[in-house]
This record gives sequence, structure tokens and C-alpha cells, in this order.
Amino acid sequence: MINVASIELGSKVIFTTDEFFASADRMLQESEAVFKEEFDENGHWMDGWETRRRRNGGNDYCIIKLGTMSKINSFLVDTSFFRGNYPLAISIKAYNAKDMKDEEFLEKYESLESFELLAQSDLQGHNKHSFDSSFTSEITHLKVDIFPDGGIARFKAFGEICFDEKLYEQENINVISMRNGARDIYTNNEFYGSLKNILKDEDALNMGDGWETRRRREPGFDWGIIELAKPAIIDNIMIDTKFFKGNFADSFSICAAYLENTTDNSVITQSMFWEELIPKQKLTMNNKHYFDETFLLHKKPITHIRINIFPDGGISRLKLFGKFIRVEELGK
Repeated sequence: MINVASIELGSKVIFTTDEFFASADRMLQESEAVFKEEFDENGHWMDGWETRRRRNGGNDYCIIKLGTMSKINSFLVDTSFFRGNYPLAISIKAYNAKDMKDEEFLEKYESLESFELLAQSDLQGHNKHSFDSSFTSEITHLKVDIFPDGGIARFKAFGEICFDEKLYEQENINVISMRNGARDIYTNNEFYGSLKNILKDEDALNMGDGWETRRRREPGFDWGIIELAKPAIIDNIMIDTKFFKGNFADSFSICAAYLENTTDNSVITQSMFWEELIPKQKLTMNNKHYFDETFLLHKKPITHIRINIFPDGGISRLKLFGKFIRVEELGK
């Protein structure tokens, strides 16, 4: 499952009743919360969303606009380092307001149909809480109520991105963008950095914002498997080794396949027999590398890729530009 409430996917807080001690956007970060012995003008610096102490009844809440329409299966509510200032409980509602601008939504949301994803549930201080979602249809916004006030370090909503049908009409788009629904399935190693990082749209922030494996001390190479949201045909490739200087992957290749009705576990074994999309190519440090269609071995529709890096090391981003294909078009 993907954290569809991640700030890295474009999710953002568009309203909050209060964020006196700490900005609500902080809780949407992917990184683990940290503790610092620092103070700002309002008090102790906290890594998360924290409201002031309520003295007038009621409760605090915030509204999150998801980066893309999504379906949510579960939540992680993390109160790490909030010990005497955590909320006693939380509840979550959702809305489907596709194409509605922020200002319009904030004017109308109280009259819009809402869906209860999580009934009011207890929280503990300095703890991670997992909750199932009771509603798993398409949504665009979340309303997170905390009772009565306090702080949350991290808020994550796990689910899947709903594919935007408008993408079928576009060409030369990054079909393995996380925002377009691509997801990492498996990698043999991600000791220093997660495979999913290479699916981000924006340039890497630092070396830790890429995929990096440990130093290989045995024969072979490292690899990772990625699933596209829908079948696509690839026209060109970009692979970036930004920030990787003494530890970039020496070279890479990509294998690909078109698979129907498969499981993640079975894909791992099947990948050994996939056809090469681009043969092994040399990489250089801290650089963007572009490969047009003359480097590609075929232009068949694909649903999965396996990126191989030789023998180990790191890359920051991978982009496959092309066009999504409707299933009914595949037989033509």
C-alpha cells in the first residue's frame, strides 16, 4: 500500500483550526519523527502538528487535500515524542470533491456528503496506532478531528491511487511516476535508501532520497521490481544519479513484461525471464542520463519492469516516458 497522504505525493493541509506550536503539514512527511532540544518563539519545537491548549470547548481538526484521488485501506497515527500533549482520541471523515478548488471546498464541505473512515478512537502518548478504514471508495479530502487538542507526529493513510482516465489522452508522460499510480513491489536490497524513492517526480533532495544498496561482496547484481498503474508503451528513459558520487551504480539495464492477473509474490520469480527493454548502459556520477528510442529493444506494451544495477550502489530517480494504453486497444 502507498501512503496516499504523503506530502511527497502532493497532499497538503488546506485548513486547520490551530497549529500554534507546530505546522500541520509536518505530520504528512514520510520521514520518522525526531526529537530536538530546541525552542522557538511559541515554545518547544515539535516534529508534527500541535495545537494550543483549548480553553473554550470543542476540538481541533484539519482538512487534508490528497495529491490524487485515492482509496484508503488503513491509517497510521503516530504520537512519537508527544507524551503530555497528545490528543486523547481521533476520528477521520472523507469527501469526494474531484476538481473542486480549495476555496470552494472550504466554503461547502460542511454541506457535502461525507464518509466515516474511522469512528472516534483512543490514542496513547508516544505510540504508533494502526487503524483500518471502514470506507474504501474513491475520495479526495480527509477531515482529521483530534479530541480535544494536542499533537500528532505523523499521519499516514495507506491505500492506492486511483488512475486518472485523462492520462490516456496524454503522450510522453512519466508512466512510472508514483503520482500516476506506479508502485514498488520488491527489491533484493535497499539498505541505505528505498526503491520507492526513484518513483518521485521532483529531483532528489539529498543522497538519502534515492535508492541505494549496500556494497556487494558476492557475485551478481542488485535489482528492484516496479508495477505501472496501467499498461504503457515506452518511448524514452531518464535515469538520474544526483548526489551519488563515490557510490553510484556503475551501469544499469531494464527488463519488462506485460502481465495480467498476477500477484506480487509470483512476479518476483517471473522477472527472471522477462525480456530486456534496454540493455546494460554505463552510468556516471551525479548526472542525468537520457536514452531515446534508439536504445530500446522493443516498444511492446508493458505493466512491470525490473531495473538492474551493476553491481550495486545508488540512483536517485528513474523515469520512463511514454503513453498509457487502454486494455481494449491491446488487441488492435
